[in-house]
Amino acid sequence: MKLNQIADNAGARKVRTRVGRGIGCTKGKTCGRGVKGQTSRSGVAINGFEGGQMPIYRRLPKRGFKNVNAVEFSELTIDRLQQAINHGLDVAQPLTAEVLKAAGVIHKPLAGIRLIGVGELSAKVTIEVVGATPGAIASVEKAGGSVTVLKPAVADAAEG
Repeated sequence: MKLNQIADNAGARKVRTRVGRGIGCTKGKTCGRGVKGQTSRSGVAINGFEGGQMPIYRRLPKRGFKNVNAVEFSELTIDRLQQAINHGLDVAQPLTAEVLKAAGVIHKPLAGIRLIGVGELSAKVTIEVVGATPGAIASVEKAGGSVTVLKPAVADAAEG
């Protein structure tokens, strides 16, 4: 086999239909768009139109809602915290949102950090979070550390 003999399988590439090449071919003059009207012109904006049939977005029931007042927290698991400690996170100082963000443990603090009790912790840490599960608090205290639960940043802004 040589490089100049390599070819696609038959039917692997579809040849583009060339339109507007004279009235002798089937796609000449109007290029298969018909005569006059909205769809014969460029910039047709009929997305969701189903030819007079009730469109699918009106046939299906509405479901659920998006709570605009929802407070989102950045979640941190005990397992992820232990991985960061194993990779050199300094636990001599209290772990705050700023320290964890600078170390790359969390991406964005959002309204604060919520500590989730998934995994085991072996290092003694002092951590400041806006929320923690009972299992997470028990896991940190079992390792000899402490958890300080703060007010969410959103609640401070609402009061002030």
